Amino acid sequence: MTFSTTLTRALGITLPVVQGGMQWVAYAELAAAVSNAGGLGILSALSQPTPEALRTEIRRYRSMSHKPFGVNITMLPALNPPDYLGYTEVILEEGVRIVETAGTNPAPIIEPLKKANVTILHKCTSIRHAKSALKLGVDFLSIDGFECAGHIGESDITNLILLSRARQELGIPFIASGGFADGFGLAAALALGAEGINMGTRFMCTTEAPVHQNVKDAIVRAQETDTALVLRRWRNTSRLFANKVAKEALRIERESKTGDFDEVPSLVSGRRGRQVFMNGDIDYGVRDCVA
Repeated sequence: MTFSTTLTRALGITLPVVQGGMQWVAYAELAAAVSNAGGLGILSALSQPTPEALRTEIRRYRSMSHKPFGVNITMLPALNPPDYLGYTEVILEEGVRIVETAGTNPAPIIEPLKKANVTILHKCTSIRHAKSALKLGVDFLSIDGFECAGHIGESDITNLILLSRARQELGIPFIASGGFADGFGLAAALALGAEGINMGTRFMCTTEAPVHQNVKDAIVRAQETDTALVLRRWRNTSRLFANKVAKEALRIERESKTGDFDEVPSLVSGRRGRQVFMNGDIDYGVRDCVA
């Protein structure tokens, strides 16, 4: 089955499904499989240690697929920020035509991308942030409802409401993100005015995802109640798989008398989360997971 929506026509894809740009998951094997199946595969720039490593990954993708694909650049607060402009330069030099941006203040990378006529999908968790992104000239908005994995924002607005508001308020096409995993979800998103969906956690369970089988099995077994909202105290709320580490971080967050963030970084470290994918110990670190 093929679809014709603003998203499919603009990106040259046959299915209105965008793969999530998940760090440590969105490598060439997964992106190529999604694109070859008709959706839009995404490479995660920040899964690569340097811009030059991203160049190598882009070329690896092209050895596996000639279909359209994109690169995700997520900009989040950090003591030592990645070389965002370096990654952007490589994307332009390699002729990538689609970029997904997310996080805080993407303006520094959107400007050079727009000058090169790159199609930009920007992820946001509120209508207010979506309107700010509109001023930067993005082409599509990816609207993340409260159900999404990872950084959910601080508004707690579910997709049923948020997508309806997006349809009423925004003047450009948008896709729906957060909690979508099958054709029923796609049909619901289209009915609410979206031009397609973004799926992340669901793709983690595929054969092509570079994730230990123990993790895939845990996701498949999980119930809708098996997530935890962590770091809300510091207004950096993340939806994580409710394993032992996430629950311990949540306990410290709730019981801490100082409210000092330094009490939890060792538990929510991205490095530990990456090791979970490699060693298969689902309680070794935290990992994003949709509701």
